[in-house]
Amino acid sequence: MKRLDVESIRRDFPILNVKMRGHDLVYLDSAATSQKPVQVIDSIYQYYTNYNANIHRGIYELAELATDAYDGSKDKVAKFINANSMEEIVYVMNTTEAINLVALSWGEENIKEGDHILISEMEHHSNLVPWLLLANRKKAILDYIKLDESKTMIDMESLKEELEKDPKILAISHSSNVLGTINDVKAIGSLAHKHGAKVLVDGAQSAPHMPVDVRDIDCDFFAFSGHKMLGPTGIGTLYAKKDILNSMPPVIGGGDMIRTVEKYACTWNDLPWKFEAGTSNIEGGIGLSAAVDYLNKVGMGNIYAHERDITEYALKRLSEISNVSVFGPDYNSMPNRSGVISFAIEGVHPHDIASIFDSMGIAIRAGHHCAMPLVTELINEAAVARMSFYLYNRKDEVDRAIDAIAEVKKIFKIGR
Repeated sequence: MKRLDVESIRRDFPILNVKMRGHDLVYLDSAATSQKPVQVIDSIYQYYTNYNANIHRGIYELAELATDAYDGSKDKVAKFINANSMEEIVYVMNTTEAINLVALSWGEENIKEGDHILISEMEHHSNLVPWLLLANRKKAILDYIKLDESKTMIDMESLKEELEKDPKILAISHSSNVLGTINDVKAIGSLAHKHGAKVLVDGAQSAPHMPVDVRDIDCDFFAFSGHKMLGPTGIGTLYAKKDILNSMPPVIGGGDMIRTVEKYACTWNDLPWKFEAGTSNIEGGIGLSAAVDYLNKVGMGNIYAHERDITEYALKRLSEISNVSVFGPDYNSMPNRSGVISFAIEGVHPHDIASIFDSMGIAIRAGHHCAMPLVTELINEAAVARMSFYLYNRKDEVDRAIDAIAEVKKIFKIGR
């Protein structure tokens, strides 16, 4: 792996030069959304300045340029995750919409009363609520894979027990947005397939940070968001195997998703367009294309190694501080950990922690992180603070976060 030239990378991100509360900004909330390099910002500017037009409709040059750029972005995304072709790439708003699309299309067609749907206890609401709603509509049964005694990893015995119920689908996060746990989705999916289940992987926290190969994982569905991987908001991707997409009915009807329309009948467009009704998020696809180019140039393996190095450093520093609890695998489990660290300071509400961090120019997240059952029932906290890293972060920013923790303890007169 190649060591990242972080200073060169940081020069591509204008927002990292701003002052917050009179301090140099330290952005430690990339798990919520990443910052954007000038290459992505400029790609959107160039689209609106030089070839703004609707796609798949006009036969004039502007429309052809826009169509080529948008369709070309799907080829890049397909290669980015090693899909077979762009036919397996459906653009949606975000990971949430991608999972809802599977639940509303594949789920409505294939889940019957009494069927089992399987997820884990560490899921984000985006990979929980759609299945809960589907189970309620269909009178199906939503089951949970338990976490192990450490409350950090999937309990493989629990997985095997739940699979004995022959669920129709297993939906699981590749990497937890709270614990930082990286699940072995290839092994988990292989077990699920042996029981006849389809496998959906929530890749919102993995696709931006590590190499992803959907054919190697052999998942049936893979969902991720553009805004977490340097791209714009409002664009996300659902990957699904071609034969499965062909079997799924469209959920939203309108223009561009049809081949023919009569007064009382319709036929559908080719993949993936039958799932993309109306005018597409053209700027989103073009911005995502530029983001993929940027990530490929840096190298996903290099990004993953860089984040692991920073995360290990942060975990070691946090382990030296009294009255601080860290949730998720420790630094001795680094191959199973991403650059997400959730923590608590004894006697201090996470919102107060985040507020003091903010006063020092440091952006972190505080709350239940859209994973309420995990945080409130298993971690047993009302909320937790979270710092998360990306390719533009440095170890000295970890040091500033450690200084901020010391300031929190000083203000609240906690420990030493």
